Amino acid sequence: MNSCELAVLHLPINDRTNFTLWFTMKTGILIVVFLSSVCYCLCQSQNVTPIVLWHGMGDSCCFFFSLGAFQEKLSKALPGVHIHSLKIGSNVIEDVENGYLMHPDKQIKEACDIVKSDPLLSVGFNAIGFSQGAQFLRGLLQKCPEAKIRNLISLGGQHQGVYGLPNCGSLSHPTCDYLRRILNHAAYLGWVQKKLVQATYWHDPLNEEEYRNYSTFLADINNERQINQDYIKSIQSLDNLVLVKFDSDTMVQPVETEWFGFYKPGQAVEIENLQESALFIDDRLGLQKLNDESRLHFLSVPGNHLIFDWPWFQDNIINTFLK
Repeated sequence: MNSCELAVLHLPINDRTNFTLWFTMKTGILIVVFLSSVCYCLCQSQNVTPIVLWHGMGDSCCFFFSLGAFQEKLSKALPGVHIHSLKIGSNVIEDVENGYLMHPDKQIKEACDIVKSDPLLSVGFNAIGFSQGAQFLRGLLQKCPEAKIRNLISLGGQHQGVYGLPNCGSLSHPTCDYLRRILNHAAYLGWVQKKLVQATYWHDPLNEEEYRNYSTFLADINNERQINQDYIKSIQSLDNLVLVKFDSDTMVQPVETEWFGFYKPGQAVEIENLQESALFIDDRLGLQKLNDESRLHFLSVPGNHLIFDWPWFQDNIINTFLK
């Protein structure tokens, strides 16, 4: 026996009883304090809606200089928030490669499985998409019933596609030039649609019928060929759809696609905004309801693609839609 045990065993009966009562009370108080702290932390976390991030072309879920740094800032701005930055593939290299080479539908299925396996996302979450990750998150919302997105924040997303690729993320200039040539001349060939992600949201305004018939991703999620009512219900389930356009964007053509605008059909000069488009007038995605109920938001920043100041993001996104 150690000295503590001896001291207790040699106490008189009354003293031992008093000690037992004191020890029990002390232990009880510690347990209550511990449970209260745990409860407080859990309550704090539950009060902040979880967030899912989806990176853009040429990026990964976790690079310290991009989404890693962004996630760190989010965590400081929203203490206790659960953040899941989507990694498509088994490592960051595959994640980057899949942004060019894995069909969006396959990426969305993998993202759906990730969301379903995270219990903290089961009751709903906010979603922030960067560039092509924004339209992929919209695809996730429309194609994955388990993805209960509350507020969808699109940062430079190309929701009406692109017709031009001035630069293409982390690829070298020669590779980028080759990619542009393929898209300009062969975007709607079956093997290109299967093998090149950017072809799936290539939108040729000079060949609208070809785009509608052969685009394997964008034409689908925009209800171009037929109306999928589940897609409309999913869009209308959002608390808010926030579209952020970068006014000096040199990566996306036309930049108005970030607000669901695009070239008027049959030419590639004059732009029509969302409200002037057949997508809105025919209400193919149910955006009229969001617009009428002030749940569709158009924000802009003066910078280049995905360039914004954190105070702007704090004021216009976090304080307005994520708290």
